[in-house]
Amino acid sequence: MEIAPGKTIIGFIGLGVMGHSMAGHILEAGFGLHLYNRTASKADDLVEKGAVLETNVADLAEKSDIIITIVGFPKDVEEVFLDNGGVLENARPGSIAIDMTTSDPVLAVALYDRGKEKGIHVLDAPVSGGDLGAKNATLSIMVGGEKPVFDRVGPILEIMGKNIVYQGKAGAGQHTKMANQIAIAAGMVAVCESLAYASKAGLDPQTVLKSIGQGAAGSWSLNNMGPRIIKKDDQPGFFIKHFIKDMKIAVESSKSLDLDTPGLDLALSLYQKMADKGLENNGTQALYKLFQ
Repeated sequence: MEIAPGKTIIGFIGLGVMGHSMAGHILEAGFGLHLYNRTASKADDLVEKGAVLETNVADLAEKSDIIITIVGFPKDVEEVFLDNGGVLENARPGSIAIDMTTSDPVLAVALYDRGKEKGIHVLDAPVSGGDLGAKNATLSIMVGGEKPVFDRVGPILEIMGKNIVYQGKAGAGQHTKMANQIAIAAGMVAVCESLAYASKAGLDPQTVLKSIGQGAAGSWSLNNMGPRIIKKDDQPGFFIKHFIKDMKIAVESSKSLDLDTPGLDLALSLYQKMADKGLENNGTQALYKLFQ
């Protein structure tokens, strides 16, 4: 199968905060694009530009050379891939399925094994970069699975991201994303504490950010989420409820590796407080509310 615009049909499942932009980039690159989303209206603008909306996963899988999924939770991944009407029961042998959801590494291995039985190549390829990375096609993409398959789909991944790294066998992409989320979890607590301190000290947080964002404290979270915190912009680039999901997966994976993660545990407890307050649909930067 030659992967090229005009010759390859891409099926895309999941048009959320990130998925919508990612699918849009694929369409703009000239690939045939078939879409499925539980809320069909989210596909309206892409359909107007030439995408085809399917009414179920099975039809999309049957018609696509490459199937990309980015859904919410591991249970959603299981449903999309493993149900009778799912990807692995309906995709053609030789096709490629790329799950870009942040999900359970154990599930990623199970999908790979099941796909191999069906003659379908499965990659786990979670992403980092949030809504901005998706909109700007600058996502970091961490990939697990067979290296030759990774090499083949490189032109597709390059449409959506800039930092695309093969991490190893099936599940390695998800394990890498867990490492990413562990780093972000404690980092977001630090960002919120830092800006709360600046405010309490009577400083101008924007001026403080100009200094510390370019020094040793500089990070993606500080420089991208910091301005949103200062503006009190709680809109989701990444939902709190999805971050809690990720952290819970990371906690369980860490336990299976006999690893203590006190920073992760603290961050999870604080974000759980946010969810308990009914703020699970806010962006992760809304954690600053606990420090006001």
